[in-house]
Amino acid sequence: MAQDTHHSIAEVLSRQPLFRGMSPEELQPIAAGCREFRVRKNVVLFQKGDMAEGLHVLVMGQVKLAIPSAQGAEKVVHMCGPGSTFGEAVLFQEHPYPVMAQTTVDSIVLLITKRTLLEAMDSSPILVRRMLASLSLHLHELLENMESCTLRTSAQRVACFLTQAIPVLNDGPYEIHLPASKQTLASQLNLAPETLSRVLGHLAEAGLIKVKGRTITVLDCRKLRSFTA
Repeated sequence: MAQDTHHSIAEVLSRQPLFRGMSPEELQPIAAGCREFRVRKNVVLFQKGDMAEGLHVLVMGQVKLAIPSAQGAEKVVHMCGPGSTFGEAVLFQEHPYPVMAQTTVDSIVLLITKRTLLEAMDSSPILVRRMLASLSLHLHELLENMESCTLRTSAQRVACFLTQAIPVLNDGPYEIHLPASKQTLASQLNLAPETLSRVLGHLAEAGLIKVKGRTITVLDCRKLRSFTA
């Protein structure tokens, strides 16, 4: 990891979804057991099999959670954006990490030690409820990922990913900026990179999208949504 920064960690914590609304008195002991890091692109935060040190909070940037293979390939499980937390499930079970975590861009990451987090949860019902909500969200995302990989065609997986980025009430053209490379997105959708490119080409030929680099313009949101059914 990079060296610690000297920002006010309590102030940084107060802006994160998990801790928003907590009083300065509640945040101070958490901040005392927390470190903040500025991390360069492609830095591995932890490897699959490492024992959990604490809860990671992504303040800025992007982190990839992936399962590496012995052959050097990987299956991307989730892409974490600002405000995301990761590593909490194994933290309570005292199991090793089942995935690796790696930054995909320069990022700012908080690491809250296990002891600090447990002590904070003992004294804050609000934090406990939010932690449960966070774990439930991660479980829901994992089940969605399993459904996508097992029950949907390759075209439906791509269309579903795109429609999730469109505001619910939007039916007109909408621009989507891919948060990661197409190779990473392909792994997340359990597709080969060439399959993803082929599917994007088919959707473009059908007049549903337009692709320019990592920017995808959805031309007909309604038809794209119906395509996932």
